[in-house]
Amino acid sequence: MKKILGYRCLDCGKEIKYEPLRYLCDCGGNLDVVYDYAAIKKTLTRRSLESNYRLDHWRYLDVLPLANLDKIPNLQVGWTPVYKTPRLAKALGAGQVFIKDDSRNPSASFKDRASSVALAYARENGVKKIVAASTGNAGAALACMAASVGFPCVIIVPKSAPKAKIAQLMNFGATVIAVDGMYDDAYDLSVKATQQFGWYNRNTGYNPITREGKKTCGHEICEQFGWTPPDYVLVSVGDGNIISGIWKGFKDMKALGLVDKLPKMVAVQSEKSNAVSLAYATAAKNPSSKIEIMPVHASTIADSISVDMPRDGIAAVRALIESGGFAVEVADEEIIAAISVCARETGVFPEPAGAASVAGLKKIAFRIKDSETALCVVTGSGLKDIAAASKSVGEPPVIAPTVDALSKLLQ
Repeated sequence: MKKILGYRCLDCGKEIKYEPLRYLCDCGGNLDVVYDYAAIKKTLTRRSLESNYRLDHWRYLDVLPLANLDKIPNLQVGWTPVYKTPRLAKALGAGQVFIKDDSRNPSASFKDRASSVALAYARENGVKKIVAASTGNAGAALACMAASVGFPCVIIVPKSAPKAKIAQLMNFGATVIAVDGMYDDAYDLSVKATQQFGWYNRNTGYNPITREGKKTCGHEICEQFGWTPPDYVLVSVGDGNIISGIWKGFKDMKALGLVDKLPKMVAVQSEKSNAVSLAYATAAKNPSSKIEIMPVHASTIADSISVDMPRDGIAAVRALIESGGFAVEVADEEIIAAISVCARETGVFPEPAGAASVAGLKKIAFRIKDSETALCVVTGSGLKDIAAASKSVGEPPVIAPTVDALSKLLQ
């Protein structure tokens, strides 16, 4: 593919020849797709985007690893809304606050971005079956995309995955296998299955193509903000692939001459799943040292970001360092409270992982000037985890169905 120059290892820095179905560097590090920006900027311009009728993330085909749109899923993905939220800003004590609502994607999750591009890529390269490990969202996204074109997919989940998410991906017709273990156990089994059966693996932190799908969020933000991105972009972090992907999207736009400034990236993690935050703290103190990701025992209520060993942690930490951003940790109680605050003040109902960015903003609001802008990425719908959302509100009062009873209650 002419627009792709090759891969670059995010661990050792080695440059590698482009091979369509390659996953990792020889050193075991994650790969990043390298583009010929000099050639791409001749066709991808502000003017070309203004005249592009597609209001989805396929409008960025020039900087995606696909030859054309012949094999894309039959669903609209991306170009999700951005809302200015003055009431949320007031509630959090922050400056100018915006929400990027990725719960509006087909499976109600940000991860439709990665799954749609990975599936199109697999089909374009003649693959017959695709597999993923998931706590729910990535699997549901892949099952959703695969269902739209009748493509076989296998989803391996930990038995602790929320039942609502399991039901969603099973209704999409995926082959679902639950393992007696955590996400990392499901992940390891999916990699072994890839090696054993020749399936295409969609896992983040393993397949470099997933970052290419997720970066489209950064592309969209640049356009939606009139080519002047916000000062801060807050992203909930588990594996690290979403924040590294969004950051790459911003860098794409800068390399193509479409934006001049880049935002500070803020990684929001639960205190109970904080491997990236810990790694960033160490790296910030020793900028010349190699970034090391150490496993933790993750147990957060935000299942989408509950990860013992982040598979794309190095790229996530790099995104923070390169952007001049930082990491912030929040308690599970703060995440639960943020579900209700976000829903009540904006009309956007987030799942716990999606609410984490809002909880993070509340914690760092003192850093943000009144003149500065902050955007929280809501990565999934609260309808995916009603049990967690229920923890943020009490039970409604029960009364007799009479006006008298209602009047007494309202007194």
